[in-house]
Amino acid sequence: MELAKLGADIVLLARNEKALQEVQSELSESSNQNHSYYVADFSKTSEVLAISKKISSQHHIDILVNNTGGPAGGPIIDAEAEAFRIAFNQHLINNQQLVQAVVPGMKEKGYGRIINVISTSVKVPLNGLGVSNTIRGAVANWSKTMANELGQYGITVNNVLPGATMTSRLDSIATNKAEKTGSSKDEVLAQMANAAPAKRVGLPEEVANAVAFLSTPAAAYINGVNLPVDGGRTPSL
Repeated sequence: MELAKLGADIVLLARNEKALQEVQSELSESSNQNHSYYVADFSKTSEVLAISKKISSQHHIDILVNNTGGPAGGPIIDAEAEAFRIAFNQHLINNQQLVQAVVPGMKEKGYGRIINVISTSVKVPLNGLGVSNTIRGAVANWSKTMANELGQYGITVNNVLPGATMTSRLDSIATNKAEKTGSSKDEVLAQMANAAPAKRVGLPEEVANAVAFLSTPAAAYINGVNLPVDGGRTPSL
């Protein structure tokens, strides 16, 4: 939505067509944009590969935002090997396929922005998120390697690391934690808020603002970084 407000033509990609249609209907068209969507299930890498090739053949992509929902929580010692394979495919393999589809056009134009929305766990692992911590770290290093290779072509690759952000996923996490601990959902959300020096949970548009900035020409010399948007929660530089 933020990128559309800035004048971008948006191409949406996800598995739920009804949700895609709803989001597309809410996108700004103030600059006479032509928004579109494609349907692909990220649990099926072959499906994502086919759609990514179709998108790149029908559109020139200047900005790619990879933002895939995280795997289920739980201690790493309890995680089945299959859980790592599934998460690896959903995140890293699909990212790779999408990047390979759009980078030739970015190289030709001499401009490209690849932004991966991942997690602050790439700086400090989060308790109870064993599979996620592992896969997010792999994506971060994949991203840094890609940044090193593509920078010479005017293409930047950066990671945005959200902290606790008021989304439906956070609401679900808070509800589940409340049920397990006997606390109320409001108490759980208050604990999340107090974990950050800002003493509040982030807003989706605050993450969007970071993504939007990294997408612009103003961020041309920012490449290969992990940018936390977490109200200062992460206890490291």
